[in-house]
Amino acid sequence: MKSGASAASPTAKSFNFGSSRLLALAQQLRVYKPPLSSSFDEREELLAYKESTRKSITHVGFQESMAPVRFRPKKAAVLICLFEGDDGDLRVILTKRSSTLSTHSGEVSLPGGKAEEHDKDDGITATREAEEEIGLDPSLVDVVAFLEPFLSQHLLRVIPVVGILWDRKAFNPTPNPAEVEAVLDAPFEMFLKDENRRSEEFDWMGEKHLVHFFDYKTGDSDYVIWGLTARILIRAATVVYQRPPAFIEQKPNLKYSKMNQATRLYGWLKPLANLHESCENGRLLGHVPAYCLRYLVGISSR
Repeated sequence: MKSGASAASPTAKSFNFGSSRLLALAQQLRVYKPPLSSSFDEREELLAYKESTRKSITHVGFQESMAPVRFRPKKAAVLICLFEGDDGDLRVILTKRSSTLSTHSGEVSLPGGKAEEHDKDDGITATREAEEEIGLDPSLVDVVAFLEPFLSQHLLRVIPVVGILWDRKAFNPTPNPAEVEAVLDAPFEMFLKDENRRSEEFDWMGEKHLVHFFDYKTGDSDYVIWGLTARILIRAATVVYQRPPAFIEQKPNLKYSKMNQATRLYGWLKPLANLHESCENGRLLGHVPAYCLRYLVGISSR
């Protein structure tokens, strides 16, 4: 993943649209550097577990510095495409997933998807997927920053890519009906406000964590933005507006001892390893490398 300072748009096109506010925002985001991916000393971890801890964030919103092993799930990227609304407010493009999809059907999400071998970077992945899903021409999007990775419930390593749509009028949404039911946009600042928001506790690895739900109404349609999408948007809004949300983002006391981390993760991933072996061609958990799961449960991976 490239740092914000080196982030470049998918094309060499020069962007000349936008207000002074958008220009200042682009300058701010280009120098953004996500937190270091590892939160522990490599030598210490090598002695303790023979692998380092990779820092990421799950769909329920906590930093997974608890993960005691380095595994390599498949990568994905989502596009946080920002533009200036008619009232001068900052807005973000969202989609409602098709009700025919096998996972997360009918849910609100950010445009994006899995990386392909020919993708040169996460910006290419995010803008390519956005074009496939909603017809957003990559040449219209100025990629300005990459945020720290999130870990989805399907063990995908998701990279949020922040892009600016300088000329909103140049974008005519054309949703792919196989993937997207509707294209919408929402005020970006709402993900820092406590209005129309609620949270629920989610039990993961024996600990309770907060999942945030944002209710949003536009026209005659009501939407709920929650889970991984909400967590990414909260984080992105925090970076853009340079202030924390007006609500408790996560329950405190999430730091465990490293041995307790390993014990919990072992118990969570062991059934996955068994499932992987029993699935034809590893289809159910094909995005989790077999060597990774075997390593996690103490089986030789080579």
